[in-house]
Amino acid sequence: MIRDITIGQYYPQHSPIHKIDARVKILITFLFIITLFFVNTFTGYAFVIVCLTAVIRASKVPLKFMLKGIKGIFIIIVFTAFINVFMTKGEHTLFQWGVFTVTLEGILLAIKMCVRLILLIIGSSLLTLTTTPIQLTDGMEYLLRPFKKIGVPAHEIAMMMTIALRFIPTLLDETDKIMKAQQARGADFDTGNLIQRAKSLIPILVPLFISAFRRADELAMAMEARCYHGDENRTRMNVMVLKTSDYRTIILLVIYCAAIFLLRFAAAQFSFIW
Repeated sequence: MIRDITIGQYYPQHSPIHKIDARVKILITFLFIITLFFVNTFTGYAFVIVCLTAVIRASKVPLKFMLKGIKGIFIIIVFTAFINVFMTKGEHTLFQWGVFTVTLEGILLAIKMCVRLILLIIGSSLLTLTTTPIQLTDGMEYLLRPFKKIGVPAHEIAMMMTIALRFIPTLLDETDKIMKAQQARGADFDTGNLIQRAKSLIPILVPLFISAFRRADELAMAMEARCYHGDENRTRMNVMVLKTSDYRTIILLVIYCAAIFLLRFAAAQFSFIW
């Protein structure tokens, strides 16, 4: 389960998606997340799935590898479906038992919420899978640069976010090793009630925190040894410049956003729930 989490990993490939400017990909991901909350019909979700599938095929990242990230949030998806099915009131009652009532509107809303959550995870993972940590840092810094005029430390924020993303796979791998080592010593993480399971995680959390602090200290010493002083007098070997393919991607993004808003407008005008 730990190794199934794909957020923060980079999948090297020679694809058109990998070659897109990091700033454009960050902007696309941000707008993609926003547009997901504007979609409220199955037709809209079908359109988003088609577009996302086309991008995944163009990125040459195996679909099985991306779907591995869904396993890590399976419990959250099930809990979301349960809440929406039993807590949503509607006109068409399908089943009722005590205080639990299942309606057609609740089932439809549960499906939509689960699909939205899955698309959110896959779309966000695609950013880190096709962008190196250095490109992410530079892209975030460029996008946050206008806020430096009001005192926002753009470089430091971009560096912290990128380091956090970069070390997600490392900490997950460390957690997996610690769990296997503790299980080899007779530790049991699967039996007992909720409190007992929580207590059984202490032998994992303590060495994990120690390892995380040790890695942070080593990283700080390595940055100081290389005379790192933030954005002060910093130059870049690769200057980020938008290419023709990036402008084409931006045009496609505008078309995608326009299509999402048109579908939302049509659903509102014609009371279209599908």
